[in-house]
Amino acid sequence: MARRRRRSQPHVSHERWLVSYADFITLLFAFFTTMYAISTVDAQKMSKMVASMQLALKGDPGPAAPVPLPQSGLPQPVVPRLDYLVELRQQLSARLQRQIRQGNVEIGVDSRGLVVSIREAGSFASGSADLSDGARTLLADIAAPLSELSHPIRIEGHTDDTPIRTSRFRSNWELSTARATQVIAYLQNDLGLPAARLSAAGYGEFHPRVPNASATARAENRRVDLVILNTATSTAEEPARASR
Repeated sequence: MARRRRRSQPHVSHERWLVSYADFITLLFAFFTTMYAISTVDAQKMSKMVASMQLALKGDPGPAAPVPLPQSGLPQPVVPRLDYLVELRQQLSARLQRQIRQGNVEIGVDSRGLVVSIREAGSFASGSADLSDGARTLLADIAAPLSELSHPIRIEGHTDDTPIRTSRFRSNWELSTARATQVIAYLQNDLGLPAARLSAAGYGEFHPRVPNASATARAENRRVDLVILNTATSTAEEPARASR
């Protein structure tokens, strides 16, 4: 009998799993690469958020330089660096030791910037916006170190919740605003601070430091704040423009 020719058997590869394994490794690599990229972006966002919080609370730690406005030719207000604010606070605290001990002045830092808070007592007569001689001397002491720096300053007037209606002021809005503008006029006209660096706000009784629950509390709320604006507050302000 003729020997029956054996058919050739197909070759079976035992390494086909390597193809799927390679695809899996490629996908896994792509997954971890994407996760790493996402984590890097999140870290950058977190860094920016932390920096923004620092700016809002303490001012800009970076260098401060005037930026010219092409349309007007006027420089934007220079925002003080954090070390300037610290140095300025130290200078003012040294110059105003007596007034601080007497409780007529407070110096602190909040979300607006460096705040020099002047109490009504000794600075304004009750219901009046006219500066006393003591207030003028106090403002001169405050303005001396301010004149050596270029930065925006906002003057904020505050009252207590006692209603007022006189021939000159019909409301606490008008009284608080008038006090702020009187301070600005003295800083500009008598002490030589540039008008472009100054702004005024009157808040009446609506931004009290403490509840108006007693005569002592009301006295604490009657004040004028000189605010050296930090970066976050300054950039939110309307920029200066040349008058037309």
